[in-house]
Amino acid sequence: MPARACFVGRLGCVVFAVAAGLPAFATRADAQQQTVSDVLSFLLVNRSVSTGDFTRDEQAAQDAANAISGFLRTEIGTLPINSPAGGFSYRLDPSLGANVRSSDSFGPFFTERTLTAGKHQFGMAVSYTQASFDNIDGRKLRDGTLVSTASQLEGDAQPFDVETVTLRLETRTTTFSAHIGLTDRLDLSAAVPFVSLTMSGSRLDTYRGTAFPQASGSASASGLGDAIVRAKFNPIRRGASGLAFAADIRLPTGDADNLLGTGRTAVTPRVIVSLEREHVAWHGEVGYTAGGASNALDYGSALTVVAGRRLTLVAEVIGRRLDSGGQLIDTIEPRPGLVGVDTIRLTATSSSTSRVSLVAGVRWNIASRWLWSFNTIQPITAAGLNAHWVPTMTFDYSIGR
Repeated sequence: MPARACFVGRLGCVVFAVAAGLPAFATRADAQQQTVSDVLSFLLVNRSVSTGDFTRDEQAAQDAANAISGFLRTEIGTLPINSPAGGFSYRLDPSLGANVRSSDSFGPFFTERTLTAGKHQFGMAVSYTQASFDNIDGRKLRDGTLVSTASQLEGDAQPFDVETVTLRLETRTTTFSAHIGLTDRLDLSAAVPFVSLTMSGSRLDTYRGTAFPQASGSASASGLGDAIVRAKFNPIRRGASGLAFAADIRLPTGDADNLLGTGRTAVTPRVIVSLEREHVAWHGEVGYTAGGASNALDYGSALTVVAGRRLTLVAEVIGRRLDSGGQLIDTIEPRPGLVGVDTIRLTATSSSTSRVSLVAGVRWNIASRWLWSFNTIQPITAAGLNAHWVPTMTFDYSIGR
């Protein structure tokens, strides 16, 4: 009998526990010459639990690594960006011969409103967003419970040999944006994100209660994310209410190998509706993204409340349905050649997924044409890569005549 085999008397079968029955030597990925994708693949693909089917192991692990990479690209490459049009909107008042505010509200964060900035109005903004991802498709990333591969006896509640992966993923994004009102009804705007991504992880094999470290690795990357250019036209206006059409182009300026961007151009036409009264307004939009990480239906709905001349309270729901967002799944199959032993593998499918988040925050006109905003994003669906809270702080400054 091989040295790394054990006999399971009650099943009358021989179970091979290769690389688990003896202490293992942990390996570490060298991140200096590798991309973030390389290190992530290293942590997931190099499995040690013996299953008797190396080809299937490798394919399942690579599918899982590709899915997680795709989740990160989607999360960073399509990160919601505060509306580049800014919070100030002006119109020409013929009776005064001067520009006046079109609305006392400073508008929502991510859902567009129909109002444009106004002719000859120019604005700039800088925002900072931080995300620390702690779960993926409802599975925890940081506590060592993400099962990569396992062997389990039929009828047992827990595997006797299980390999788990721990991942820590954090991003910090600083976005610079600007807009200009070409006419009273037409805006052009752009936003350029700078992303810093850090990742570290480890893989642990636990055989009958004894843990053996298998591998660890870390990587980081920073640079441009995917830039966005936007145009918005407001053909129908009734006070601050109305209808508008917009189109976004996301450019593949981010490094896709380091998961800082999607690597593909994306175009998103949008339809926007606003209903605004003196102190309360509702804004809604729907758009369809072609390209990028996945084709997707995008939508948003926002309620804004004017709490004072300088303060607006905002609540939003934003969502996406991705045509091929992907999903992590577990497959369970009998181990070849061994009766009564199942192999559990973490792998992925390319199925469509839906993601919905809640947003809440404030926009405060701190002085003159300076606007400070703070909001948090809270995912309410488990699909994809999620952080418990994603805070964003923004400073806007508007210039015009």
